Amino acid sequence: MDGYEISTDPDRLDHERVHRWLSQDAYWALGRSRESHDRAVGSSLNFGVYDSASGAQLGYARIVTDLATFAWLCDVYVDPGARGKGLGAALVEAVKAHLAPYGLRRIMLATADAHEVYARAGFAPLETTEKWMLFGEQ
Repeated sequence: MDGYEISTDPDRLDHERVHRWLSQDAYWALGRSRESHDRAVGSSLNFGVYDSASGAQLGYARIVTDLATFAWLCDVYVDPGARGKGLGAALVEAVKAHLAPYGLRRIMLATADAHEVYARAGFAPLETTEKWMLFGEQ
């Protein structure tokens, strides 16, 4: 991925930018408070995509995991001006590579769009949701 880098360094995250992206433009997080966002980031494994020349953050993904059996991939976002360059796909692949040594049984995600990006990374729709239950918002 020439010209871009992916990092899990929490000191590189542009917290204000990520919160703005998610709370103002991501259908799943619209209106998320900064306090909730900061708590989520602080309790998760975070990935940032950065422009190598400027250092500007162009993408983000968050992982909630026990690092033993399960991970939930969420808040995947690429800045609108940087879309179409394969950054989302590279970000998902970097997440998978980072988690591979832990031998997790499942990495899950929920999405209403970008199914083709996730399918290319090996994700598939659940055959059944009868096993899964939800408490809280749908």
